[in-house]
Amino acid sequence: MTSEPKVLAPAEWDVWYEQLERAFGGVPESPEERALWRALTECERSLGVWDGDVCVGTAGAFSFRLSVPGGAVVPAAGVTMVSVAPTHRRRGVLTSMMRRQLDDVRAWGEPLAVLTASEPDIYGRFGYGLAAQRMRAEIDTVRVRLSVPEGTDGVRLRLARPEDVAAECEAVYARSVPLRPGMTERRPGWEALPLLDPPSRRGGASPLTCVVAERDGRIAGYALYRVRPDFDEAGAAGVVVLEHLGALDPVSYAALWRYLFEIDLTATVTAGNLPVDDAWQHLVSDVRRCATAVRDGMFVRLVDVGAALEARTYQAPVDVVFEVADDFCPWNAGRWRLTGDGKGARCVRTDEAPELALSVRELGAAYLGGFTLASLALAGRVRELREGALAEASVAFGSQHAPWLPHGF
Repeated sequence: MTSEPKVLAPAEWDVWYEQLERAFGGVPESPEERALWRALTECERSLGVWDGDVCVGTAGAFSFRLSVPGGAVVPAAGVTMVSVAPTHRRRGVLTSMMRRQLDDVRAWGEPLAVLTASEPDIYGRFGYGLAAQRMRAEIDTVRVRLSVPEGTDGVRLRLARPEDVAAECEAVYARSVPLRPGMTERRPGWEALPLLDPPSRRGGASPLTCVVAERDGRIAGYALYRVRPDFDEAGAAGVVVLEHLGALDPVSYAALWRYLFEIDLTATVTAGNLPVDDAWQHLVSDVRRCATAVRDGMFVRLVDVGAALEARTYQAPVDVVFEVADDFCPWNAGRWRLTGDGKGARCVRTDEAPELALSVRELGAAYLGGFTLASLALAGRVRELREGALAEASVAFGSQHAPWLPHGF
């Protein structure tokens, strides 16, 4: 057996994907899911490790474009489908795939790599830092009221088959991408992901339903949801399962949330992936009855420190020299001078004295503005070498909106 990864041939996809399914529990996906992931897999950007004719390791990298603070959309490798066969642990399979993959990403000219982690403690050693969180909510719609902005009653709502309004909903999504860091542009084919609706994914709930919000004859928002009917001794106790909600203005947003709150025979709205600063929290009468919880969302890895830091803008003027440690991608290691503001930035190598010391993992964590350099310093992850440099950089790296990845990959 060799641990040297090789690029996936299209004819090898079924064997390769079966190894991935085994690694994630061995339950085969539905034909609809399998067909979609086969169509989305970029074989030329995917790797396999083989022991004879047996696939023992998998890794892929979607060609994404990711929104960053300031509104730019930056090329990023969406690391995905990573697995190692249980028979081949502790043989360097994962490390060899991560090594080859990051070398490839650098050669492709993509300054960032991003991923969601089935086991978060795996990827820190490869330079990935937790950069975006997601919020779960379980809202008691019997006891919680909404206070909506003036003009909400003027929004027209209508039900539609998700596939019939897919293009219009995608247009709403596309307009939202530059407004919040961490969102991905959906390349052709990815518009099918939010519409994926095999019975195995419903958990006893209804097929996927779509309600759209219209203003001036145009769709200004949408919600994709399911209803899980239930009754108890007190009466109806159904659950509205929100899959995704997008809106272009406050009144369309509020109208959609009010609609979800008022669906007949339901008592709860649940959502598993919301931005941590989502605005509905300011519309509800009692946030304590919304049972929110926060967990990790997306991890970011700076593959090219200079290009990545130049790709975003900064909330306040910044002129700081970083001493960056990066054992896994040594081309990033050393001193970088970042100068920038809300209009642009420049990040170049320098021999000047360092003012902040940190690893590439901490730069990834702070990159989208979801975590501050100051909080990382309190954890001992960032060292201030010039008084005032930490506050300057920490404020500058902030973001108007919390970063958020709206879907997995």
